Amino acid sequence: MNRRIGRKVSWFGFGIGIVLASALTPARAAEPKVGDKAPEFKLMGSDGKTHDLSEYKGKSAVVLAWFPKAFTGGCTKECKSFAGAGESLRGLKVAYFTASVDEPKLNKEFAESLNCDYPILSDPDKSVAKAYGVVHEGRAVPERWTFYIDKQGVIKAVDKKVNTDKAADDVAAKIKELGLAGE
Repeated sequence: MNRRIGRKVSWFGFGIGIVLASALTPARAAEPKVGDKAPEFKLMGSDGKTHDLSEYKGKSAVVLAWFPKAFTGGCTKECKSFAGAGESLRGLKVAYFTASVDEPKLNKEFAESLNCDYPILSDPDKSVAKAYGVVHEGRAVPERWTFYIDKQGVIKAVDKKVNTDKAADDVAAKIKELGLAGE
């Protein structure tokens, strides 16, 4: 076989392989965006109660702050920030949660270790995390993203650049900026 033809056949085969591989790779679910209805959740909290997004509809805005893993450096700082700012956050009259895909027992221990006065939600089957786009192909633990949801259940903002040291202060400021306080 002529060398030129052989190279063309090789490139052709390579191209077909790329097309087939991309066709067989599952598509990443579209992550919810500002203006979208927030994906429903019904998750166990570190307080032993089940928290359901629909229970807040028409009553208050909701902040859902995803974090990767309990008892790790950045996650400890972030959740500790929320625990330290409980009084000021509650004064804004919004429901707020941090959430991970850790088991409820682990998140309960984590919350107790930080003296959290708010529930840390657990999504061990990752279904809600996937619906929010924080867990996806190549990412087994959640992205550190915070969702701001108004009392009608619509996403008003998504923070994808969370500063773990001052997460709660940033959340309080964003709640005020969006006009979600006391909503």
